[in-house]
Amino acid sequence: MRKFLSALVIMVVSSSAFAGHHKMGDHKDIVDTAASNPMFSTLVAAVKAGGLVDTLKGDGPFTVFAPTDEAFAALPAGTLDMLLKPENKDTLVQILTYHVVAGKVKAEDVVTLSSATTVEGSDVSVTAAMGKVKINNANVIKADVMAENGVIHVIDAVLLPAEVAAAL
Repeated sequence: MRKFLSALVIMVVSSSAFAGHHKMGDHKDIVDTAASNPMFSTLVAAVKAGGLVDTLKGDGPFTVFAPTDEAFAALPAGTLDMLLKPENKDTLVQILTYHVVAGKVKAEDVVTLSSATTVEGSDVSVTAAMGKVKINNANVIKADVMAENGVIHVIDAVLLPAEVAAAL
């Protein structure tokens, strides 16, 4: 329990350094918040290609585990280009909705979770150890980026549902 609390304290303290960039008073939804940060250009392009812009601009609230451009670049060669093709929209939507949890799950809520059910329908694991929080195999590198309709946690890997990962 002490390690869990230590991880939470580190996340809250480190995320507060970024609070000035994304305050609730900015009145940006999740899509606009992501679009205003160049580290999410690939994610924003994928959300547009998947037709999920209107959904993520909706009332929510949503929790989005947002992979950086570097995370998308780390996918096997050709994977991203393949996913962005119109004929692969269903798979892209499956991957993107695997990054979204209904409701607002802030860093302080991590201590009560071992998993979270995604909008895609599958669970992601949530672990905290040695001052780090992981969602499946992805490290949370910036927590609690607040948006008008939810919260974004920046992660360093793209989360893949088991069915999709097996097919890639």
